Amino acid sequence: MKTRFKIYKTIGLIGLFMVAFTACTDDLNITPNDDQTTLSEDLFKDEAAYKQVLAGVYANLALTGTDGAGTSNLKNIDAGTSQFGRVLLYVQTLSADQMIWSYENDPGTREIQRNIWTAQNPLLLGMFSRAHLSIALANNFLRETTDDKLDARNVSASVRSEMPAYRAEARLMRAMAYYYMMDIFGKANFADESTPINSQPEVYERAELFSFIESELLAIDADLIGAKQNEYGRADKAVAYMILAKMYLNAEVYIGADRYADCINYCEKIIGGGFSLATNYLHNFMADNNLNSAVNEIIFPIISDGFTTQNYGPTTVMINGSVGSLEVNGTEVGVSAGGWGGALRVRKQFVELFDGSFNSDTRNTIISEGRPVDIDDISDKDSGYIIQKYSNATSTGSFGVDQTFVDTDFPLFRLADVYLMYAEAHLRGGGGDLTTALGYVNALRTRANNPNTIAAGDLTLDFILDERARELHWEAHRRQDLIRYNKFTGGNYNWAWKGNGSNGISLPAHFKVYPIPTASMAANPNLTQNAGY
Repeated sequence: MKTRFKIYKTIGLIGLFMVAFTACTDDLNITPNDDQTTLSEDLFKDEAAYKQVLAGVYANLALTGTDGAGTSNLKNIDAGTSQFGRVLLYVQTLSADQMIWSYENDPGTREIQRNIWTAQNPLLLGMFSRAHLSIALANNFLRETTDDKLDARNVSASVRSEMPAYRAEARLMRAMAYYYMMDIFGKANFADESTPINSQPEVYERAELFSFIESELLAIDADLIGAKQNEYGRADKAVAYMILAKMYLNAEVYIGADRYADCINYCEKIIGGGFSLATNYLHNFMADNNLNSAVNEIIFPIISDGFTTQNYGPTTVMINGSVGSLEVNGTEVGVSAGGWGGALRVRKQFVELFDGSFNSDTRNTIISEGRPVDIDDISDKDSGYIIQKYSNATSTGSFGVDQTFVDTDFPLFRLADVYLMYAEAHLRGGGGDLTTALGYVNALRTRANNPNTIAAGDLTLDFILDERARELHWEAHRRQDLIRYNKFTGGNYNWAWKGNGSNGISLPAHFKVYPIPTASMAANPNLTQNAGY
């Protein structure tokens, strides 16, 4: 069992999944799969409950229910279409040029990977609902930890001394959920801890969300624990800085403003926070990535544990799914030999980023022998190359505790991304230093055992886009990157099965955001559909 911030299976999950649903979800029109309504005052008689309920806010990123991996706490949404990390992976990676899913009868996957989604897509409802549940849980925690509530409960000084940091973490997790809503849907139901319970939520558009997230993250800075000083799996200053840096890098998309200088500033803050690259690239994606050298690189993970937090999250999906139908190589990566029978492969355009100069590059885990690169029939699991990036093996030669549910944490944010953001923001006019930017890019290549470091003249925006794919593939960034480069919609860059064409076709511009789920609009009349849908 891994050592990390404990996602509580008792009171913390009660706080997450079994109580407080009217109190914490009515303000966002989320339908819980439960009819209990309030956080009992009895819960807080044990002062340890405050940390446990905070753990429940984090648990919503990893878990979907209390009765095993297949259960969901959201009514009419099953676990496979609502686990936060998994649906994030689908909307950000499966929708783009790196990944293909064989089993298109799985709800919603066909439409996402062929870019033919509609507002009825269950994966979009899962993403919308799970992100809003994070917001609702954070709001509930903040309502229950006001000075008045703590005074009334006569909470001890020792617990109260922790409360500013606890509350800052809850606000950060709420801001992160709103960040993903802003990026993916362009709007969100909006509520904070001061919003009256049972009121109809107002709707914030991108500009309003950007302003709120930015102001929140700046406001909590003094109360957040310093970078790398919190328990593993809990948020700190660096996580807030990471969200800000990514917002500023994409600000022209979100609000039509150049914020590249601010991106550079927050990249520098993160880099100065004591992080360092893992000694081995693949350590970031192994079962002991909370203990091996990756612990110095991962800024924020979604926790996975094959024993205590079994879930069908992104690392369980990718490790089981990337076992080849021909290779039956699951025992190499710590799952059953056949895994999920060739569920995942890579698209041709991704393969083409790894030419002959990447044969020794540890980021190149493509397995091609005996396979055609083209995928003419998505259901043919023997066509298309596979990769072996993620693993349920450890850096010391052992394996995770379970052969299906993996121990591998999902690296939502890591230092390598910061290095590449710095270089891109510099090239886009944000300031910084060319020599520094070049050094960061070459540090990634050197760490990957690639002898082909680059010169200053090679550092271009197009190079950065390709290098981001080589470094950060299958980490839920690609859709955002392609949109920022104006290559996701339109026809100036096509990939296999883009727009439902085997060789790719143009996408309309409104596909830069996803549609608002029909069920979500029915729950809140203030929500309107995004243009074009």
